[in-house]
Amino acid sequence: MLGYRFSEYKADPNQAPFERLFKIFQELLLYTSGNVEEALAWMTELDKVYHFTTPDYGIGDFIRDLEEKGYIRRQGDGEGGFRPTAKMEIALRQKSLDDIFGDLKKAKSGRHDTTFIGRGDEFTADAKPYEFGDALEHLAVTNSLRNAYINHGIDEFRLTQDDLEVYETYYQSQMSSVLMIDISHSMILYGEDRITPAKKVALALAEFIQTRFPKDTLDIIVFGDDAWPIQLKDVPYLEVGPYHTNTVAGIELAMDILRRRRNPNKQIFMITDGKPTCLKLGKNYYKNSFGLDRKIVNRCLNLAARCRKLEIPITTFMIASDPYLVRFVEAFTQVNNGKAFYASLQGLGTFVLESYKKRKRK
Repeated sequence: MLGYRFSEYKADPNQAPFERLFKIFQELLLYTSGNVEEALAWMTELDKVYHFTTPDYGIGDFIRDLEEKGYIRRQGDGEGGFRPTAKMEIALRQKSLDDIFGDLKKAKSGRHDTTFIGRGDEFTADAKPYEFGDALEHLAVTNSLRNAYINHGIDEFRLTQDDLEVYETYYQSQMSSVLMIDISHSMILYGEDRITPAKKVALALAEFIQTRFPKDTLDIIVFGDDAWPIQLKDVPYLEVGPYHTNTVAGIELAMDILRRRRNPNKQIFMITDGKPTCLKLGKNYYKNSFGLDRKIVNRCLNLAARCRKLEIPITTFMIASDPYLVRFVEAFTQVNNGKAFYASLQGLGTFVLESYKKRKRK
């Protein structure tokens, strides 16, 4: 909880007590990496100062409701502590989506528009004669009735298959994405929590893709001294380790995952707060945290160039302003022909979404 200052809490009078406390609990659950007891302990302490609860509804009532509503469950034989349920993990993703991508709720569901004509839901201005297999929901009614009148006359009016026209639609494609999350020690360095916003972005992006683009794929990996894939359900519980930043391992794993995807549309998102400082050479680690090490940087740039040849753009989101990081990302982005955003912790989610929306149309 280092690095956070709480202001006076003002409750929404229109919210039910459980809903009001539930939002606070979800935030604390991300900060504590899914530790229910720690989150509840923080709530209890904060309640003493900011008075979240009322005489009629206390923390004990809230805990009971969490369990009865299926958001937490007891571990083991019932004598141990609590752990979040799958329902809670879904709720965390939905809350992250609302917090970060809240302005997207009016977006159309599951559409990756392209400039090509083909099967889709987005109409063009053109119509064509109906062919077997065309979707009838795209029927150009006015054109079809006009054709029937011209072909058969008004006295013996009838509508046949030869009279029908359907609107052309834009072809809709799929996208395969890999999200890389930096879990090196610098993500909590100097008391500034950078891992929690990164987790919220990962959860929100996953929820966005699963609900709006259900045929797309999103793989999530973390990287420190090494890189490894994680499941979506593991994201709320991510913790920073005593790691350096092995960006090379993260990109190599992302490329390996995308290589197995047959989808031609591929991209990588990378959320990091530090320059690359580590390589794995055989069984040994080569590390240098002082400035930009040419041996490490050149490996990164070579991978960026390989991704460019494979038409895999890399979008980097920097959540720090370290001049060494800025210099590295500028060179990295130029070689890859990707994108880079020098984002604040507050604006990080918006940048992720805008980049995703722009890339998906290609």
